Amino acid sequence: MKFSTKSTYGLKAIVNLARHSRKERVPLHVIATEENLSLGYLERIFSQLKVSKLVRADKGASGGYQLAKKPDRISAWEIINSLDGGQDLFYCLEKSGKVYCSKSCKCDANHAMLKVRQTLDDSLKKLKLSDLIEAHNLPAGRQVMQVIPSRRGGTP
Repeated sequence: MKFSTKSTYGLKAIVNLARHSRKERVPLHVIATEENLSLGYLERIFSQLKVSKLVRADKGASGGYQLAKKPDRISAWEIINSLDGGQDLFYCLEKSGKVYCSKSCKCDANHAMLKVRQTLDDSLKKLKLSDLIEAHNLPAGRQVMQVIPSRRGGTP
């Protein structure tokens, strides 16, 4: 399973935004520079996050982005769903549980696929932005996740 580049960059950028002071407005070019991401791509990502009411923007010389809610009120699921539109994990299984298969399939895998999808959704809904900030701020060696450089040679 692989999350989209949009979700990956969106998570990186919103964690960066959340690490800034809650009262501070952060221009996107600052996040783009700090995370080594394309400013144009971030503009599209933050446009979607704004529509989903996860961030808010202020225009002008002192403008920038802020979180629209406290970090402990924003889930990883909300962020990913806002950017990827809640894509299904399995091509033959709709969110409602309805099965689309080229054969009249009544295989036992349907129940397993439904369980996998529900478990992932539940985990992402429980994982809050505040948890991601805490994981980022842990000292080296104590981090929950290990960052492994991309094999493609570019930025992940």
